[in-house]
Amino acid sequence: MGDATGELDVLGFGNAIVDVFSQEDDEFILSRGLPKGGMTLIDPEQAEALYADMGPGIEMSGGSCANTMACIASFGGSAAFIGKVRDDQLGATFEHDIRAVGVHFRTPRATTGAATARSLILVSADGQRTMNTYLGACVELGREDVDESLVARSKVTYIEGYLWDPPRAKDAIRHAIAVAHDAGRKVALSLSDTFCVERHLEEFRHLVENEVDILFANEHEIKTLYPADRIEDAVAGLRGRESVVAVTRSAKGSVVFSGDTRHEVPAEPVEQVVDTTGAGDAYAAGFLYGITHGYELPECARLGSVAASEIISHIGSRPQVQLAELRG
Repeated sequence: MGDATGELDVLGFGNAIVDVFSQEDDEFILSRGLPKGGMTLIDPEQAEALYADMGPGIEMSGGSCANTMACIASFGGSAAFIGKVRDDQLGATFEHDIRAVGVHFRTPRATTGAATARSLILVSADGQRTMNTYLGACVELGREDVDESLVARSKVTYIEGYLWDPPRAKDAIRHAIAVAHDAGRKVALSLSDTFCVERHLEEFRHLVENEVDILFANEHEIKTLYPADRIEDAVAGLRGRESVVAVTRSAKGSVVFSGDTRHEVPAEPVEQVVDTTGAGDAYAAGFLYGITHGYELPECARLGSVAASEIISHIGSRPQVQLAELRG
């Protein structure tokens, strides 16, 4: 599974992370000074202490971009992933899991250095997730890990904004973007979260305005990138470019901008919101599956909503049913 011969729909670059989920109350989160609903980078000692305090956990492979690639494969699309793990137990778990869902993954494991990354995810009663991430081996992703032929064969190279935190990964991504555009391919970027946008504001603005063909953001992230009261005003400066901007708005669905056009697409109904972890990742997967299969933008957004609704209906950020069965 996950064969990468011939043309691919999407190649993703991201942090290869194993997620540990536990359900915790707001007091547990706030008493530790954690920003509810955000992502905090932690060191090995902080990771060990928080893990010891957490309740019973569910362990599964994750990482924002890897989740998106898994969902694309679930739709029936062809996806590949580049991310760094260590040659340890969690690295083997990640490698097995992503290949098992049909994603091409051949990044060599690191044999020295930090352990495979993990994210300790605290899920509150309202379905919000507070992520505490030890990046570990992820920071060793470098230019040498960029498979140029894979980039050139992929219709879209998709990048998670979190990769702007490790310097070596940033250099690798800049190289991948150049290879993709030289091959006449498209580049997509997810802003990841508001704190990530704040950390890399000027660099993200340059990327979005000059090198990104498809941008994914939620309404808070886009308003952090370009401060404004309304989404329309936040994206106003991008409207003249030949790019696509997809902005998710939780229960209100999404709004897609391209040139002078604006498409508003409702969210798909869900009986109960259990865990919002990975909702944006799943939305990006449905949208990218649509883009790479020639669908119109409103249908791409609908497919994104279909995937997101499945993900938020259960614990965990990978689909529990084949998304191809839900396409409609």
